[in-house]
Amino acid sequence: ILAASNKINDSLSLTQNVLISKRMFNTVFSLFKIQKNRVYTAGFDGGARMASVLPTFMNQITGVISCGSTVGNKEVLSSKNPFHFIGIVGTEDFNYPEMVKMEELFKLMKFPNQTLIFDGGHQWPSQQLLTKALELFDLQAMAKNVIPADSTFIQTSYKDRLLEVNELISNKKPVRAYKDLGEVMEVYRHFLNVDSLKASRKTIKRGSAYKSQKRSLNTWMFKESLIKDDYDYYLEEDILTYNYNNLGWWNYQMGELKKYKNSANVLQRQMGIRLEGYLNALIADNIDIIVYDTPVDEEALNLLWMLKTITSPEDFSNYLKVISWNAKVEDYSTAMYYLEELLKMGYTNTDELYALENTALLRITPAFNALVEKYLKKARYKIIEE
Repeated sequence: ILAASNKINDSLSLTQNVLISKRMFNTVFSLFKIQKNRVYTAGFDGGARMASVLPTFMNQITGVISCGSTVGNKEVLSSKNPFHFIGIVGTEDFNYPEMVKMEELFKLMKFPNQTLIFDGGHQWPSQQLLTKALELFDLQAMAKNVIPADSTFIQTSYKDRLLEVNELISNKKPVRAYKDLGEVMEVYRHFLNVDSLKASRKTIKRGSAYKSQKRSLNTWMFKESLIKDDYDYYLEEDILTYNYNNLGWWNYQMGELKKYKNSANVLQRQMGIRLEGYLNALIADNIDIIVYDTPVDEEALNLLWMLKTITSPEDFSNYLKVISWNAKVEDYSTAMYYLEELLKMGYTNTDELYALENTALLRITPAFNALVEKYLKKARYKIIEE
C-alpha cells in the first residue's frame, strides 16, 4: 500500500506536518490491516527530510528511503529509537558528500543503513534502485524473523549484488565497489557464509587503483567543502550589506565552475556540477527565508534575483522579477539593463513582458520599445524619432 498526503507543505512548521502525517497514517491503519514492523516512509529532497524525521515521532515506522537528501534533523536521532535508513543519491547531487558522511554517524549510532549511489544529479532515482531499496527492507525483515526467510529470493538478490560489484570493478570504480561489497557482507551475513568476500574486499583495498582513486576523491571532497564554506560566508555577507558590487565575484565563481564541469577528470567534473547545484539551492533557500519573513526585505530579494541570473541564466523568471522591482523603485537604468540581458538570452514572450507588474510607465518609453523591437521585432508602442 502506497499512501501520501497532499496537505504536507514546506511552508508549514515541522509540528504541523508531523500532525498531518499522523492523521494520514491513522486513516490508513483504520482502513487496512497493516503488517507490524513493515511501515516505511520515503521521499525526495524536502520530502526525504520530512520522511526521515517521522520515525522519531511515530514508532510504527521502521525504515526510511531518503532520495537526494540526508536526514531532516540530526539532533532528533536517538540510538534508543533506531530505524533502517536507506539513502539513494547521485554522484552529481549537491547532497552527495553529506549523505556519504552520514554513513559514519549511522554506524556510530548502530542504525542499519545503506547508501545506494548512481551516476546522476539531483533527481529521483530509477525504479530499479527503488526496488533494490525495498528488497533491502525485505531482507532486514527476514533477518529479524518479521517475515519468513525466502531462500530463493535471498540467493537471487545476493548474486545480483555481486554482479553489480563486479560491474563497478570493470568500470574502474574500485572505491564504490569496496563500499558496496561491505554492505553486501553486512546484509547477507544473516543468511549466508560471506567470509570469502573479506578476501575480495581486501584485494580491492590493496590495489593501486583503489588507493589512487580514494586519494583523489578525498582531495576533491576537501576542496569542495572549502568552496562551499566560501559560498555560505559571502552570500550571507552580501545579503546583510546589499553588496551589489560582489556580483562580479559571483560571476567569476561561475566561470571557475564551468572549468570544473568541463574537466577531463571525472571527479573534478562531478564536483563542479555538485557545487553549481549547491549554490543554486543555497540561493533558493535564502529567497524562501526572506519571502516568508515579515516584513519582506525586498532589497535583499532583488540582490538574490540578480544573483540567480548569474547562477541560473536560463531561468527567465529572475530577470522579470528584477525588472519589475527596479521599475517599482524607479531605477529604470537597472531595469533596462536586465531587460536587454533577458532578451539576449532568447526570451520571446512579449505578452508576459508587456503585462509585467510595476512596468506601466517603463514599457511605454521609447528605450523599452526600442530594445523589444531590436531583439523581437514586436514593439507594441511606436518609436517616434525626432
